[in-house]
Amino acid sequence: MATRMIGVAALLTTLALGGAAWAAPDATARADTLVRRAMSERRIPGLQIAIVQNDRIVMSRAYGLADLAAGASVTTRTIFPLNSITKAFTGVAAMREVEAGRLDLSAPIGGYVADLPEAWRGVTVDRLLSHTSGLPNFVDNNAGGAIDEAAAWTETLAKPVRFAPGERFDYSQTNYALVQMAINGLRGRAVDATLAEEQIALASMTRTGYGDSRDAGPERVVSYGYQRKTPDQPAVRREIFTPLHRAASGMNSTAEDVALWAIALRQGRLLGPAALKTLWTPVAYTDGKLGQWGRGWLVMDRPEHRTVGMTGGSRSAVYLYPDDRVAVVILTNLAGATPEDLIDEIAQAFIPGMTLSGVSALRAALADEEDRDPAAAVARFVASTPSFTAAEHELNDWGYRLLAFGKPRTALAVLKLTADLYPASGNAFDSLADAYAANGDKVAATANYRRALALDPANRNARQRLETLGANSP
Repeated sequence: MATRMIGVAALLTTLALGGAAWAAPDATARADTLVRRAMSERRIPGLQIAIVQNDRIVMSRAYGLADLAAGASVTTRTIFPLNSITKAFTGVAAMREVEAGRLDLSAPIGGYVADLPEAWRGVTVDRLLSHTSGLPNFVDNNAGGAIDEAAAWTETLAKPVRFAPGERFDYSQTNYALVQMAINGLRGRAVDATLAEEQIALASMTRTGYGDSRDAGPERVVSYGYQRKTPDQPAVRREIFTPLHRAASGMNSTAEDVALWAIALRQGRLLGPAALKTLWTPVAYTDGKLGQWGRGWLVMDRPEHRTVGMTGGSRSAVYLYPDDRVAVVILTNLAGATPEDLIDEIAQAFIPGMTLSGVSALRAALADEEDRDPAAAVARFVASTPSFTAAEHELNDWGYRLLAFGKPRTALAVLKLTADLYPASGNAFDSLADAYAANGDKVAATANYRRALALDPANRNARQRLETLGANSP
């Protein structure tokens, strides 16, 4: 029997509502509007949202389709992959071991895991949890579980370290495989056992567990991604998480269950106050500058409203505002949906007196500017917000997402601002050149690729792009 495909625009009219405690109608209406706009702009097949206020779930809704071919709607009970949100659970698991006196964050991993290369043994647990270890990436040798895990691990052990521990940030799944081994060794379990079962039980999460694309079923979403060859039709994505990846990825849940976990964290049912403080404190580099990561968690730069959270697979996100007793969980089935872009604006409706700052404020100012004049909108925003600051990586990542979402003019305005704010960064000018190229301005693209190379002669992207454009390197 032929399968029936439903267009993404049509599926956005499909909506299921779940039970939730009362919240102000204007707040939920604002959240609903932001979700629907993002689903339309980003062509997201299916989505769940759950919002916590004062330790109660005050909004829980489901939108769109879990399975395009079958026409199955998302409900509040539909299960989504969490991808790297799993790391936040691993961070909590590690801090539970610290509380129990079994794990020391400042201790070298060689004291917990045997048979490691000499260059690995002295790396501390803190460096692993904050992705500042410098260790080679396990996933490079086992992408999608395509080869034997033991062979992939052996190959990774033979690779050289990338940099001295604490020198810089580098996202490496090896870090979490080692934390998994360490915790399981302390608990007398198999080295690749999963870590979140205690948290799942304590938070009463009844629809949460581990799995991947091999566990497809009627209650689990199908994951999708848009491809250049078929930009109008999302393609099914298959993901395999082998056992040693399941401290980094591999958990599945619902927005409501993740909201229950957020409540349990804030209430101290999973960790005490001191452990929570450590969990959500940025780990410093060896030069003393603070990184963006705590222990398995992102720590956002929100001076007036403390914000911590984690994202997964560029499709799911959970942000907690602990001092405001608010949390927002958004799960989607589209890689590249980046729902974290919505969360501050949604939270603003539930936190009295909250004003947007940084990239969140700029994002709101540029929401509808693509067909008008985004460069002028950026200029107005900067003129009216002289104290505006934003991390280079945050602006840069957002600029590339705008390119992916079909907003090249807005992306150019954002990446031009990035280069203005970080004039010594070769990467900023390389990104700006990419934006000019996407807008069809080869002359400006060439000039900025050359500027990027002048600032950073090792920038391979700039060099390759200049060759593609037929321009000589400086």
